[in-house]
Amino acid sequence: MWGVRSGSLVRRRQLARTLRELRVHAGLTIEAAAPLLDFSPSKLSRIENAHQGVDVHVVRSMLDPFDVGGDRWSEILELTREASAKGWWRAYGLDDRGYIPLEAEASTIRDFTVTYVPGLLQTTDYIRALFDASFRRRSEATRERDVTVRKIRQERLTSAERPLELLAVIEEAVLHRPVGGPAVMRAQLARLVEAAALDTVTVQVLPTDVGAHAGIDGAFTVLSFEGLGEPDMGYVEHPMGSTHVEKEEDVTQARLVFDHLRTVAYSPAESVSVIERVAAQM
Repeated sequence: MWGVRSGSLVRRRQLARTLRELRVHAGLTIEAAAPLLDFSPSKLSRIENAHQGVDVHVVRSMLDPFDVGGDRWSEILELTREASAKGWWRAYGLDDRGYIPLEAEASTIRDFTVTYVPGLLQTTDYIRALFDASFRRRSEATRERDVTVRKIRQERLTSAERPLELLAVIEEAVLHRPVGGPAVMRAQLARLVEAAALDTVTVQVLPTDVGAHAGIDGAFTVLSFEGLGEPDMGYVEHPMGSTHVEKEEDVTQARLVFDHLRTVAYSPAESVSVIERVAAQM
């Protein structure tokens, strides 16, 4: 599943940026290039800004006027196929507009959580308990579908082909909140300890006695896309939905906040000891 990149907004943006660079390198403005492709300037602009998708046939027609050939030709057509392919999440009724397609292309996730364990580290029973407590009503079938999707996402933490690095900072209060009851929570804490031993996962607990801190405004996630030429992106969930943050200065600020939280949190080794102690007392 993880060997092929496919269909996400990140891939479409990568293709759009590539096509724009090729046009500029060919010395063509949008107004000059559009008639050569039988496009309107507005259509070409939409394509170059990833607001309109393109297939292999369209891209092939663009490469001759942009004087592209050889290996580069093949690389761009392959990127086009990847950008057009359906992601695994489509089989579960999800589209390409949410968080999951972005995470599927990410190389590193920085996750600060204040009310629950990060989704990538949740046990099945913990996930179900969160869903059941939510005001968002799910049928049993929808709940189980969403549980399955979350468990599939977790597989990248142990993927040999495309591993995902997770840096997680968790408010200490999360460890004491018995989501699903004591037995479910003990199993969840054991899962945190187990996950912390993975090469791809770093878990740090933010002590309650730190008091006011840089992340006091709430939870957030920063996604990085190493090797794809895409800038980092922020993501925030809230009771009314979610927000993608792309403005560079805002994302930079989020990374700085996250780095600060890591300096005031327990070390990874200390965090594991804290988690084990809480589990023993539960």
